[in-house]
Amino acid sequence: MNTGSVGIADEPAESRDFVTALARGLDVLRVCAQAPEGLTLADVARQVDLPRAAVRRALLTLVTTGYLVQYGRLFQVTPRVLDLSARMKDLPLPRLAQPILNQLSETLNESASLAILDGRDILYIARTETRRILAVDLTVGARLPAWCTSMGRVLLAALPDTERRGHMPPVLDARTPRTTTDLAALGRLFAQIRRDGYCVQDQELETGLRSVAAPVRGPDGTVVAALNVSTQAARTSMRDLRKLVIPAVVDAATALGHALKGQTRA
Repeated sequence: MNTGSVGIADEPAESRDFVTALARGLDVLRVCAQAPEGLTLADVARQVDLPRAAVRRALLTLVTTGYLVQYGRLFQVTPRVLDLSARMKDLPLPRLAQPILNQLSETLNESASLAILDGRDILYIARTETRRILAVDLTVGARLPAWCTSMGRVLLAALPDTERRGHMPPVLDARTPRTTTDLAALGRLFAQIRRDGYCVQDQELETGLRSVAAPVRGPDGTVVAALNVSTQAARTSMRDLRKLVIPAVVDAATALGHALKGQTRA
């Protein structure tokens, strides 16, 4: 399972500028943080694809430093991990995005989010929620599979084909009867997203959920994040989605891109 690691297994040797033990420890902490109910040593070793002895050292180090606690065979994160993400909202991208998301959410009366690509997942870095519409609780720091989400598809569409493959799981399991799982069909969707400048997803992640996402471009023109609005299919028709939601989402993503450029000039 790829968890968005830095590719430790591919490192030929430790160099003066790369500390393998630190990178392994961060991968272990990331995996544990995604499973607050706790994981065993074997669970963690399987997910980070590292020897059990190396994972054991990392786990015990994180216990000693207070980021994990051990209950029998289970290792669980402690509230101290919040120290690592508590100021995420003050980073330039989330900070600039929040008022734009707030305005977009108020205009459409729907939840709005911002995410980046992290391994095979999207990572939520800013969000305004008007109502809970997904079975999972989405907050800053939450993750969803990139390939079957509107923001993930926007981010994947911006990558070269060879790079995109590294962010795709080996098996594409359908989340709903509408989920696109054919690689050729997904390739056509990515091409269409690049042409259109946005992604519309109709009930592929969860039945009854529709969403629109658009790319956020950095000062150099590269896609640095994706912005989206999600709504219930019973509340928003596809006609209204295209007439009202798509223009608003694209405009918000463009405004955030301009804000990033303005900050760079300042």
